[in-house]
Amino acid sequence: MKIVGIAGSPRVGGNTEALTSIALDEICKEGLETELISLAEKKIDPCDGCGSCRKTQKCHIKDDFETIYAKMVDACGIILATPVYYGAATPQMAALISRCYAHRQNRPFENKVGGPIVVARRAGQNFTFAQLMFFFMIQGMIVPGSTYWNVAFGREKGEVMNDEEGLRIVRNFGRKLAWLAKKLNS
Repeated sequence: MKIVGIAGSPRVGGNTEALTSIALDEICKEGLETELISLAEKKIDPCDGCGSCRKTQKCHIKDDFETIYAKMVDACGIILATPVYYGAATPQMAALISRCYAHRQNRPFENKVGGPIVVARRAGQNFTFAQLMFFFMIQGMIVPGSTYWNVAFGREKGEVMNDEEGLRIVRNFGRKLAWLAKKLNS
């Protein structure tokens, strides 16, 4: 069983990657395989609405999407993590989730486990958290709870490590996601 954590920040090694890694570390402790995928330095173009993917099940846009998508399909669980950009997910994350939704007819994420992680400087986390939750709900995925929303605060690299409550929530989320994945896949 494998869980992929996708960090949607354009910053390499930033707060979003750190939180995603913390959740994945907890999942590893529970005996599951994990992979961190950073969208930093990856090219994910937005959906152009051409509709050809409905026939071919592949997107005609040549970028990093298909490789990441294949890893998402192969995993039993998916974490989507993003910093807040103007009250929403980053453009990279928005492009990824819109292309996942746009061209797949067979619902490959149905009944997989997953959930969001959001990093905020000071506001916008609720809208961003909801935006990512819509992806999981529309896909028919199963989202475990934690002790609160999977949100932590920090702006500069490493600042999120000062949010003790946020770190506790993300660790608990990782453990709950692993527990749920094992229950559903046993």
